[in-house]
Amino acid sequence: MPTAARPVAALRDRVAALEPELIAFRRDLHRHPELGRQEFRTTALLRDRLTAAGLAPRVLPGGTGMIVDIVPEGTPRGAEFLAFRADIDALPIDDAKTDVPYRSTVAGRAHACGHDVHTSVVLGTALVLAEAARSGELRRPVRLIFQPAEELMPGGALDVIAAGGMDRVGRIFAVHCDPKVEAGRIALRTGAITSACDRLVLHLDGPGGHTARPHLTTDLVTAIARMAADLPAALSRRMDPRWGVSLVWGRIASGSAPNVIPQHAELEGTVRCLELAGWREAPDLLHELIAKLAETYRAKWTLDYHRGVPPVVNEAVSVGLLEAAMTARFGHRDEGRATAAADQVVEDTEQSLGGEDFSWYLEHAPGALARLGVRTPGDSTVRDLHQGRFDADERAIGIGVELFAALALETEGA
Repeated sequence: MPTAARPVAALRDRVAALEPELIAFRRDLHRHPELGRQEFRTTALLRDRLTAAGLAPRVLPGGTGMIVDIVPEGTPRGAEFLAFRADIDALPIDDAKTDVPYRSTVAGRAHACGHDVHTSVVLGTALVLAEAARSGELRRPVRLIFQPAEELMPGGALDVIAAGGMDRVGRIFAVHCDPKVEAGRIALRTGAITSACDRLVLHLDGPGGHTARPHLTTDLVTAIARMAADLPAALSRRMDPRWGVSLVWGRIASGSAPNVIPQHAELEGTVRCLELAGWREAPDLLHELIAKLAETYRAKWTLDYHRGVPPVVNEAVSVGLLEAAMTARFGHRDEGRATAAADQVVEDTEQSLGGEDFSWYLEHAPGALARLGVRTPGDSTVRDLHQGRFDADERAIGIGVELFAALALETEGA
């Protein structure tokens, strides 16, 4: 297990001094949410603050998101970066909170997934490590990634990678808000922690006709209904059940009158999968199954299959580094000994069927995604992700900054 090697006594004081600024920054982002690849204001705020800290951020070619490197004096040529990633985009939903001064000011836009918290954590990490580099305490190069468009498939992580953001990265970390976990704690899992997620749209076409004579035409309403009912079951029987494949429809559309058989029908949904093998096999198998069903109903078909993201697969060493840094900084993990619940700062977590484009970075370097607790201790209300009332206990920001800074400053082998 990695161990603390170069303790920085002033780290907690440094983070505490930054917390009011980081909370204010988070609230500013929360009031002014921007959708994927539209995060121009957010990018400008980050660029200006990082530049003021003596850093040289590089805005991505699309104009939103950025990469900033901190390279201590004397770093060997070609040394690998330890990277930390934040996603900066918001969601296209209304902010339903009415009791906070930082409620979104933009109709139909909200930071309802905690990306404003993630961004503030990585910004704070950059500010702490910039100071540490000037004082000679930082002894390894660090890369901070502020990524656009996480909510857009296949994700803005690919924009970062295309811009060279993973060049010479040896290990990468991220956090994601988890409203089920109390602030002051993180939740970890080795192996897959999220699911693969793809989107598909099935189009069926036929000549149309009168509902009195379905035998003379292609009954598209029945055909699309059978597709909706039969495809998920057929897929589950053709794939290894241990892969956890889930095909769920979110939209079905066809027809405009009760006595007219339509000429077009559509079915739209997502395919989620817990294992890479299933994710790779699903598209070809769906094409095969749709062809057989469409033939039964004499329907012409096309399938728009949009690759989303593979699962995030946390690497064991990276999970160990997160756990070691968190427990050394904030408490102890309960391993069968008598430990106060308040001291149990690392807990296990389940794999989610949600998609996360952090997975693309892990195709290039080992790393791990931690779930950052944002529920106020003692509060039994769970404000779930992607809902308009989502909010976070802002003490989580300082926890995240100290965790990331400790990984860069205090652990060997990261």
